[in-house]
Amino acid sequence: MKIITLLTDFGTKDPYVGIMKGVMLNLAMDLDVDIEVVDITHDIEPQDIREAAFVIKEYYSFFPPGTVHVTVVDPGVGTNRRPIILSKSGYFFVGPDNGIYTLLLDEEFETYQITNRDFMLKRISNTFHGRDIFAPSAVYLAKGFNPSSFGEKVMNPVFNASYFPDIINDVLIGEVVRFDRFGNAITNIPYEFFEEFTSKQGFRIRIRDLNFTKLSKTYMDDELTCVVGSSGYLEFAMFSGSIRDTFSITKNEKVRVELV
Repeated sequence: MKIITLLTDFGTKDPYVGIMKGVMLNLAMDLDVDIEVVDITHDIEPQDIREAAFVIKEYYSFFPPGTVHVTVVDPGVGTNRRPIILSKSGYFFVGPDNGIYTLLLDEEFETYQITNRDFMLKRISNTFHGRDIFAPSAVYLAKGFNPSSFGEKVMNPVFNASYFPDIINDVLIGEVVRFDRFGNAITNIPYEFFEEFTSKQGFRIRIRDLNFTKLSKTYMDDELTCVVGSSGYLEFAMFSGSIRDTFSITKNEKVRVELV
């Protein structure tokens, strides 16, 4: 059995997710390939490519090598942005070339543009490449077709440097990139980067008017905590509450780590 995962910003009100699954299952029957489609989430904030990028980095490696990860957060659908397949560490990623794979481009990878019409539906909508290009391409990959069969190699996939924290005037500056269901504010600051920056001095972590001078081990250590979340990034939490709602924290909220 081959596993295909599905991440989108489609939500569940509309039939889009179900349609993509129907395309995959129908084609899998035609190709005589046994697939299982696993929903990761369809609640990425609409058109938030960066949020999707961080979620993809968090989950992809927990699946068996050979898994095909379909990721559709695609505000530029129908434009000249490229549909691509990215191959990395034994995994395949199918989606738009719009920066959604930025966090995967720091290691060995290969990328191919999907141009071969044999791997698409017969009619291509300008507004639903998830159905017409990405879903069928995923099944053909699961069948065993080589990514190079889909089109020419892409040497310059879109990379968005703004997804990463930076050090400016001896201050480590990151920002909130997403919230989980509990209202925890998850940043783009990897613990390894934070640890290296603060290895020789004390520190103060600032977000809004909140200050933290230590990292907590659990969400229960204090009412308000800064912890290393399961994804490996710094995050802010409020025990028995939502730090997002209580302090009106928003995406793109700046986070500063100062040495003291």
